[in-house]
Amino acid sequence: MRSEQPVLSSSGEGGEKSPAEQPLPPAGNFKLIISYDGTAYHGWQRQPGKVTIQGLIEDALRRLTGQSINLQAAGRTDAGVHALGQVASFRAARQLAEANLLRALNALLPPDIRINSVGQVAQDFQARKSARSKVYRYRINTSPVLSPFDYRYVFHYPYPLDKEAMIQAARLFEREDDFTAFSSGHYQYPVRHVYHSVLEEAGQELIFSIEANGFLRHMVRTIAGTIIMVGRNKLTPEEIEKLFQGKKRTRLSPTAPAKGLYLVKVNY
Repeated sequence: MRSEQPVLSSSGEGGEKSPAEQPLPPAGNFKLIISYDGTAYHGWQRQPGKVTIQGLIEDALRRLTGQSINLQAAGRTDAGVHALGQVASFRAARQLAEANLLRALNALLPPDIRINSVGQVAQDFQARKSARSKVYRYRINTSPVLSPFDYRYVFHYPYPLDKEAMIQAARLFEREDDFTAFSSGHYQYPVRHVYHSVLEEAGQELIFSIEANGFLRHMVRTIAGTIIMVGRNKLTPEEIEKLFQGKKRTRLSPTAPAKGLYLVKVNY
């Protein structure tokens, strides 16, 4: 006997009217706040034949709502990148009970993807277009021996680094400028406004935090890689200005590994 897909009800059971006689409820616009360990996935964006975070959440929503869902994220994280506060939005053909949806989604999703909250938002809200800024964090572990519980979540660099020069270099990215030299790709509008860029030491970790109104592809990881090059004395903080002026990617700005990067928060 064929089993039916579970479908979330928008109202209580019972009632005498047939479905054709029921008035259609208004469409709902929903906001999800999501955290995930990106290790096992080919990034956020749905891709044919690959397991992605968007694909798994959309599949779960389709099972629960009985309709095809187009989930829009604030940022499309790459393979191996993690999130503490990714934001995504979607429209449903009817109103849904938020608490029920939260429980049902987490029951269907793998344990390394969690929906932290579900909320109904204004009809004009869009996770990407409505965002004012995004905050990312990059973790560099400098301990001689890396814990097996950390290796998926940090970039391990157990060699000497000029930490003071790195701290100075991180501040130089706090500006509104053309970030072509720190990205992978070509853009018609490559100017971004970085509101906050700081490197801090916390025990045996160096934590780079950056907030901007938007990011080019691989921009955060390339800036992190550039700061690491400064720490290795392959580049001086003063030479970073020349990279901005050159508007061209060079070997002095490598892309740091994905596993150290986290999407921390999206501000609206």
